Amino acid sequence: MTHDERDSAEHGSAPEPQHGHRDTRTEQACGVVSQLLFFGVSLYFFAYLTNYYLSGAGGATLLAVTMVPTAVALAYLNDLRNGDLYPRLPRLLQVLVGVLYAGALLGASWYLVAEFDNIRINRVGFWNEQDKLAGLVVVALVLEYTRRRYFALALVILALMLYTAYGYVVPGMFNHPGIGWERILTASSVEIATGVFERLSQLGLTLIGSFMMVLATLRAFGCIDSILVASTRLAAWSPRMLPQAAVIGSFSVAAVSGSGAANAATTGSATIPALIRAGFPRVKAAAIETATSLGGQLMPPLMGIAAFLMAEYMRVSYFDVVARGFAPAILYFLGVSLAVYLLSGHYMSRRVQVGTDPISGFDWVNLAAYALAVLGLIWLMGVERRAAMSSAQVVFMSMFVVLTVLFLGRMLWSARRRLTALLRPARLREAGQPFARIIETFSVNTAELTVLLATLGILTAMFTITGVPTKVGILLMETAGAHMALMVLVAFAFGYLVGMGLPVAPTYIIVAVVITPFMIRADVNPWTAHFFAFLVAVFGELSPPTSVVAAVTSRIAEAPFVQTMIAALGLCVPLLIMMAGVYTRPGLVMEPGLAQLPAFALLLAGTGAAILALQGEYGAGRWVDLGVRGLLALLALVIVLHPDERIAWAAVAPALVLMAWGVLRAHRALRTAPLDAAEGAG
Repeated sequence: MTHDERDSAEHGSAPEPQHGHRDTRTEQACGVVSQLLFFGVSLYFFAYLTNYYLSGAGGATLLAVTMVPTAVALAYLNDLRNGDLYPRLPRLLQVLVGVLYAGALLGASWYLVAEFDNIRINRVGFWNEQDKLAGLVVVALVLEYTRRRYFALALVILALMLYTAYGYVVPGMFNHPGIGWERILTASSVEIATGVFERLSQLGLTLIGSFMMVLATLRAFGCIDSILVASTRLAAWSPRMLPQAAVIGSFSVAAVSGSGAANAATTGSATIPALIRAGFPRVKAAAIETATSLGGQLMPPLMGIAAFLMAEYMRVSYFDVVARGFAPAILYFLGVSLAVYLLSGHYMSRRVQVGTDPISGFDWVNLAAYALAVLGLIWLMGVERRAAMSSAQVVFMSMFVVLTVLFLGRMLWSARRRLTALLRPARLREAGQPFARIIETFSVNTAELTVLLATLGILTAMFTITGVPTKVGILLMETAGAHMALMVLVAFAFGYLVGMGLPVAPTYIIVAVVITPFMIRADVNPWTAHFFAFLVAVFGELSPPTSVVAAVTSRIAEAPFVQTMIAALGLCVPLLIMMAGVYTRPGLVMEPGLAQLPAFALLLAGTGAAILALQGEYGAGRWVDLGVRGLLALLALVIVLHPDERIAWAAVAPALVLMAWGVLRAHRALRTAPLDAAEGAG
């Protein structure tokens, strides 16, 4: 008996299997292979798109045919290296599946590029079996990725495909003769004008991708981290300002994020635990971060995907959307900030130390780079009127050069200005980290976004060949009749129901395709109609079961998911007010600049009145408190909804008096609230 066997017998356990080390080596080998595959395809993806941004070679259609399959392969390989590609399978089998998927997609890309002119010109309508097979590979693997990542969206597309094929079994106005599966496949792929290669995926690879490069650079060199450091200094200056640090941090990150979930993951990991330690219930802490992070979809210059889609559908420049987007975004953040301030008086009971170190010189440099990036985008798009993609590339190249020089200079200084110290392997790895992070961040974000937009391309292809939007739009608008208020309510209900199952981008597309054309025919200004669709789509992010933002924040806070969404709804009153306000006060979005100020001022007053009516406290007995808040609610309705702006402005004065009273009471309560001793670092 060996020593190991004797030891096992003495302790009553079986001897360790001899193949354990082989399993470990297999796992390690699979991990290495996964990483190498991912970074190899990422480098190709990054280099190809960088070359396209600089040269425009081949045009957007050829770019989509080349890079959409590559983006899908990259999305699968990213899941593979993170252990998320069919995690129930053995690791070796996961790698084999990932290699098979990536190989099939890259092979399809090679074939489609080689036969590009034949597919789109010479064989149009008469595609051969190889063409259809390449298209089938891309469509099938796009839908499989969507099934794993956006299950509700995959179900919607499957239902639409079945309806497209078997419409003859559907009674009434939605009946149609049915379309063959071969046409469904070609409309989703090799027709190119529709499906996975159409303008939506082209938009993701071109315009949105160029902005993703700016974001990746700022993240890689630590600019986003420096924003969070600066925002926490508010709490160090005054512990009662801790909740506002979450608002300001999200507001700043949102300007270059465009994603509520990214905001929540970035800022929430720091702010939510600090809020909980300060006395906020877990649900309220998660709700605050949910509401503030949702602003990532609203804040220019990098608004959410739906803003890029709006520019595409309206056939205007992206800056035309951005210029109008500042007023709604600022209105939203001011409203949420007020609501959070009122909550602070209710719940904040402990002093939390979130950082006492001063902002370093490195952080100040990063903050300056961040500010220059934002201002540079606005200047290039707004003043010089450059194309948005060109503007993003100028900012990317400028930031990349400046931040690289500063980063390497800082490393040289830390190495005591000896160049030989920088040539050590550890130092070289450290020096290469920001550049690897740029490639990784850009590739992952752009690839996942492109897959989503390719999926939406299939969705719109099914809409196009069946005429569903026209039929649904006629049905909904006939239900509403010619009454504008009822039409808006029907449109909101439709958008909210769609948003219960779909993310922001597909919700916007469906509302924009189904509802918006009928509103425009009813003499609604196109900017009003499309901003309404945009705001409804953003608001749908707070509807169960697909609120990614609430899922992230509730997970960080270890709070119930549904309760977090419900609590966040109370903080997102500005969104509801803006949805009504774009119709009653259309000046908010019709013309950018000073023309927005009157509508902005009215809606800001209405927002403040509504928030204080919901969350303010006026003391002096229950009935007095309810009476004052009820009066504020009535004034808010008049300010926001009354068609005569003179009456709305008349209601502003008493509303401001009551609002000042409520804010003053909240300030006194917050100032006199006892704060416990410090509890650790935040």
